[in-house]
Amino acid sequence: MVHCIGIGPGEPSWLTLRARDLIAGAEVVAGFDAVVNFVRPHIAPGATVITMGYKDQVEKLAEMAVHHHAGKKCAVVFMGDVHFSGFQFWERVERACGHRVESVPGISSAQVLASRARVCFDETTFITFHRRGDIEPFKKHLASALEVGRNAIVIPLPWSFMPKDIAADLVARGIPPQHKIEVWENLSREEASWHGTLGECTRDFSDMSILVIRALEPMPTGLEGEP
Repeated sequence: MVHCIGIGPGEPSWLTLRARDLIAGAEVVAGFDAVVNFVRPHIAPGATVITMGYKDQVEKLAEMAVHHHAGKKCAVVFMGDVHFSGFQFWERVERACGHRVESVPGISSAQVLASRARVCFDETTFITFHRRGDIEPFKKHLASALEVGRNAIVIPLPWSFMPKDIAADLVARGIPPQHKIEVWENLSREEASWHGTLGECTRDFSDMSILVIRALEPMPTGLEGEP
């Protein structure tokens, strides 16, 4: 069995009990270096650990698949939740194994941000640019969401489409620059946040950033008591 496991946003208390137990019971644990480092205290002594980066992930997943086909229990760890920003990596795991594999939900930084920023997902669009390929359709989707009055929670693309680039792109598409925006760095760990507007968002942030763009508040139509 191979499990693709969301480990949460990187703070130990956000790791679910099911994720912890599956990692502890795995004979092979694989994932990107930074993600594996978060769960090392839970990896069983003697387990095989396979770390990877963006450039060698295909080869390393193939190595994990060899262990899987030899009958070993394998866990592939993802930051946050598999379904929020890790879907392409999940597909690579399945290609390496040659069949579908089970995903184990985790707590996403988007969920933590919704709590911190006090926004409701019913009124909020989530968009991640943390993907390979053409991101133009997602840029349009973000602008469309704001145009119809929704909030947006957005994960940038390190380092090519960061918060200041997102803000500039939206303004260039005609989105009013007075939209309020909050950028959170290292969410759930050493948290830092910046508050301003799209028009003011011109500074650099770290690659561990996530942002919320708020819907515009309706303009007052008249004085109180007027018909």
